[in-house]
Amino acid sequence: MNVFLTGASGYIGGSIAVALIAAGHNVTGLVRTEESAQRVEAVGIQPRLGTLDSAEIISEAAHNSDLVVNAASADHSQAAETLLKALEGTGKAFIHTSGSSIVGTQSAGEEVADIFDETTPLNPSAGRAARVALNQFILSQKSKGLRPIIICPGLVYGISRGPEKHSMQVPWLIALAKKSGVAKHYGSGQNIWSNVHIDDLIDLYLLAITSAPAGAFYFAENGENSMKQVCEAINRMLGIKKSTVAMSIDEAAREWGASAAENTMGSNSRVRAHRARAELAWRPKAPSLIEEIENGCYVP
Repeated sequence: MNVFLTGASGYIGGSIAVALIAAGHNVTGLVRTEESAQRVEAVGIQPRLGTLDSAEIISEAAHNSDLVVNAASADHSQAAETLLKALEGTGKAFIHTSGSSIVGTQSAGEEVADIFDETTPLNPSAGRAARVALNQFILSQKSKGLRPIIICPGLVYGISRGPEKHSMQVPWLIALAKKSGVAKHYGSGQNIWSNVHIDDLIDLYLLAITSAPAGAFYFAENGENSMKQVCEAINRMLGIKKSTVAMSIDEAAREWGASAAENTMGSNSRVRAHRARAELAWRPKAPSLIEEIENGCYVP
């Protein structure tokens, strides 16, 4: 197949592209700069210069491809609409990458019991309402003669197969622990995120490309941990004997920005990937997040 992929130089997008190339497909990847073009070209991706706002470029690339994967932005509605329009009536698949913060609950680092699967009604926070609406719009386009599919991972960890080797959250925590001499979390750190290894996530994309029906939505997870558990593992990995330290919202916001502190580092996002396991026979097998940290596999 000829595949057009946005986010080719990114953590998830680059990994998808490399896996598709290994499976024998040709991948054209959207990149914003010549530097990124060189990085993706080095792993076998054919670069296409442009941005998500380059409607003519991405429309043409989508029209000339057998499959489109959007891994650049979960929120850029204009780009999604342009790509979907280019695929109308073709029967081709459009795989969109969302994120499980759509079920996130701001809790200042405290645990929230709510757990979501693909059948649970959503009541998104104000910061994620637009993303949920975009997801609903994308899936509704199956009536236009194409095959829209959404994959919605929790916290993604592990070493990527693409040019960008690391995700964000765990490297942020490791960098802060190195700077401070101890791992720190927002509030008590009892807030919980479901998580999934990048290798298992890419396996899910490959299964969805070949087997998912039009209009399918899949959460992706293989376990969950509190931020305190993650920080404790970081302390062990770094040989730090101290207990983890709680941060105030002001300190967390200085480190990561107020939105990231409230919506990611201090929130809960607990999901179950029932549909992917049942419908696609997805079987995650990579080491857990805690194992990856403790074994020194996840040091940026």
